[in-house]
Amino acid sequence: MARLSVELQRYFFEEDRQPQVRLADILSFAGERIFGFLFVILSLPSALPVPAPGYSIPFGIVMLILAFQLIIGAKRPWLPQKVMNGRMKLETVQGLVKGGIPWLKKIEAIARPRLAYICTSLTGRVVIGVAIALMSISMMIPIPGTNTLPAIGIFVTGFGLIEDDGAISLAGLVICLLGGILSISILLAVWFGGASLLDWIKDVLR
Repeated sequence: MARLSVELQRYFFEEDRQPQVRLADILSFAGERIFGFLFVILSLPSALPVPAPGYSIPFGIVMLILAFQLIIGAKRPWLPQKVMNGRMKLETVQGLVKGGIPWLKKIEAIARPRLAYICTSLTGRVVIGVAIALMSISMMIPIPGTNTLPAIGIFVTGFGLIEDDGAISLAGLVICLLGGILSISILLAVWFGGASLLDWIKDVLR
């Protein structure tokens, strides 16, 4: 089975493509790795050092739907036809893939099947699904700092699912935990900071 970085390079840069790309087209070569593949692809824009704006909320919603399916033990994901037929400009996708391939290669260099039960057992997939669901919700919060680290956690965890590498998925879960702590800290800071600002405005008006 070819590495994901190799397949993405071939699909988007070595073969002729239409000016717009559908998600259904991309999934045509995912095979049995489809859950992990979807999490990697959908988290990639927000996980990059320079994330593409506008993708965190819609992709977060899709990943939340997928995470729930992972939790209930689905073998293959279901997505609304509208989502599957959604189109993105080829140039946009190529830019994201080009930025993500070097990161994929770094993970692929150390990836191998190990602790596979974490990725394949029902308990393991439920834990992974819950973590991804929470990180997907965090990605949808329109506050700076609440989406990048959660997206990286989903990206790494999803890659572990692709390779049946439980060690990498565990590392991704640790990143998810850190992302959750960071997101909660930011939300609390905004909440209490906003409350203090509101109290100050009230005092001034009085």
